[in-house]
Amino acid sequence: MKRQFYTLAILVTFSLLVFTGCSKDDPAPPAKTKTELVSTSTWKFSAATVGGTNVSGFLQACQKDNIITFAAAGTGTLDEGPLKCNGSDPQTSPFTWNFLENETKLFVSATLFTGGSSTFTIESLTATQLVLSQNITVSGTTQNAVVTFIH
Repeated sequence: MKRQFYTLAILVTFSLLVFTGCSKDDPAPPAKTKTELVSTSTWKFSAATVGGTNVSGFLQACQKDNIITFAAAGTGTLDEGPLKCNGSDPQTSPFTWNFLENETKLFVSATLFTGGSSTFTIESLTATQLVLSQNITVSGTTQNAVVTFIH
């Protein structure tokens, strides 16, 4: 009888340990900050629109292969990629960056786009995609340009 009692006690104790140790109510890991999202990996061009029209096909291959790296410390590197538009340009250029207006805007000290400014509106920022926009002047007309980068 004692042997059955000990066996039953061991089974009950083991079952309690197994079922309570594997709770599905564990809290989810905290969401990554925008700094963590932007600085996790390098960014490459994916698409561009101006005034709602896809203009990706109008960009040169040497512009679309550029690589942007943001470091968490507020510095970064713009790499010309395998194709350089101007052979005398340096392969890499340093820049500084920071968030503005409650992390809804991104300031980049380097000129990323001809005719644009250094401040971008962050349309979206996820672990795999960065979408930035800004107003640019094209032939005397101000239009909204939206550029998508991916990892």
